[in-house]
Amino acid sequence: MPGIHPTALVDPSAKIDPTATVGPFAVIGEDVVIGADCVIGSHAHVEFTHMGKGNRLLPGCFVGGPPQDLKYAGEKTRLVMGDKNTVRECVTLNRGTNATGETRIGSNCLFMAYCHVAHDCRIGDGVIVVNSVQLAGHVEIGDYAVLGGCAAVHQFARIGKYSMLGGGSMVGKDLPAFCVCQGDRATLRGLNLVGMRRAGLPRETITAMKEAYKALFMAGTPLEAALAAVKGASEVTEVLELVQFIERSQRGVMRPATGALAEEEVSL
Repeated sequence: MPGIHPTALVDPSAKIDPTATVGPFAVIGEDVVIGADCVIGSHAHVEFTHMGKGNRLLPGCFVGGPPQDLKYAGEKTRLVMGDKNTVRECVTLNRGTNATGETRIGSNCLFMAYCHVAHDCRIGDGVIVVNSVQLAGHVEIGDYAVLGGCAAVHQFARIGKYSMLGGGSMVGKDLPAFCVCQGDRATLRGLNLVGMRRAGLPRETITAMKEAYKALFMAGTPLEAALAAVKGASEVTEVLELVQFIERSQRGVMRPATGALAEEEVSL
């Protein structure tokens, strides 16, 4: 039944929808908004967090905790979360710093046990963060990306939409949208064809993405020239999104491993 367990500790400032459930020994701290049909598990700790409806926080997670940043001086910031997210055991989702004021998480995401999202991150919709993944501050994750177990992402790096990190990947540069990476330091391993097919992209779009990937990363053309050529030759939305993602990169984008062959990088 919905309601607040008598052993839970709830700050007077918290706003909890009457249809939400707060379990035994949970701690609901300052500046918390919990939407309809949310379930807060036993021993979960939530503070400085505004969440939408239908979120599920399992026992022992810490949501909205203070940033692990030496520059943080106690300024009032928050974590903002959408709807229908699942936060598993021992996950830590930190709130923002005065750099942006908030950490932001979309809807329908899954954060598996022991993963960490640091301050000022931006997480899109439908993202899957597998066990023990570690995201440093200011990381951006695009919609429907999948981050394999024990991967780590450097601060300010970006992970594009519909991309996939192989398990154990150490990510120091931007991973372009629709692509797969793996390794330490992670390198491109081709397109996320499985993800694109699951998303329902038509065969013609996937074929265009394969050609764009080869032109950008496998032809030996300088990247700037390859970007101009691909942008001028294609009207496919996903191809143009890939180009735009690369053009916006501040840290630089991943490339295929030295000596990689086209047939190894792009499954036909």
